[in-house]
Amino acid sequence: MRTEVTTNGDIVTGDTALKPWRVGLRAFDIARFFARGRRRATAWRGAAPGAPARLRVLCALVSALTVGFALALAPAAARADSDDTSLTNLISLVSQRLALAEPVAQWKWINHRPITDERREAALLAEVAKRAQAAGVDPEFAREFFQDQIDASKDVQNALFEQWRKLRPPEGPAPDLATRTRPQLDRLTQSMIAALGRVEALRAAPDCPTRVAQGVANWKSLTRYDATQTEALNRALGHVCESGGVGATG
Repeated sequence: MRTEVTTNGDIVTGDTALKPWRVGLRAFDIARFFARGRRRATAWRGAAPGAPARLRVLCALVSALTVGFALALAPAAARADSDDTSLTNLISLVSQRLALAEPVAQWKWINHRPITDERREAALLAEVAKRAQAAGVDPEFAREFFQDQIDASKDVQNALFEQWRKLRPPEGPAPDLATRTRPQLDRLTQSMIAALGRVEALRAAPDCPTRVAQGVANWKSLTRYDATQTEALNRALGHVCESGGVGATG
C-alpha cells in the first residue's frame, strides 16, 4: 500500500479504502475544478460574433452552469477559509504529514526498526531551525512545532503497530522511503515553515487556541477526516499558539 502527496497537495493511496489516518482534500479538488471551469468559460464566452448561434448559446449555458455550481458549492469552502486562511493552510499541511505516518510505520515494521529514531529526529530539528532562520521564522517556534509533528506521527505509528500486532500485519513490499516518502516529507517541511511565518502574528492573540480549534472543526467538515485522528492532530497543533494547546468550540 503506497501513500503519497502529489505536487498538487493531494494524498494518493494505492486503494480507495478509507483509513483513519488518511485525509481527503475534496474541498481543494472542488476549488481547482471550478478554477479550471472558469478559465474554460471565459474562453468560450469569447467565441467570435460570427460563430453559429447554437455554439454561442451552448457557450452561454456552460458558463452559467459553471457559475451556478460554484455558487452552490463554494460557501462550505468559504467558511473553512473565513478570516483564518493561514491557519486552514497549516492544518492542511499537518494533516498531509500525518497521512505519511502509515508508509513510514509499514517500512519500520517490515524492516524490524523501532519507531523512535533519535538521531534522525535531532537532525530534522536542527535542519528545521536553520531553514526557519533563513525564512525569517522564529527558530524556537519552528523547533517546538516540528517536535509536535514528530510526536504526533509517532502516536499514529504506535497505534498502527498495536493494530498490526492484534489483527493482521501489513501486506506487500515495504514502501520506498528513500525515493518516495522522505522527499514528500521534505517538501512538506519547507511548506510548513513558510506557513508558520504566516501564522506567527496570530500566536499571541488571546483567542488563538479557539481560532485553531475552529480551523480544525472547519477542516474536518470539509474532508474525509476520521474522529480517531483528533488526538494526533491536536498534538501536532499544540504549539501553534503561544499559550499552547487547542481550544474548544461550540
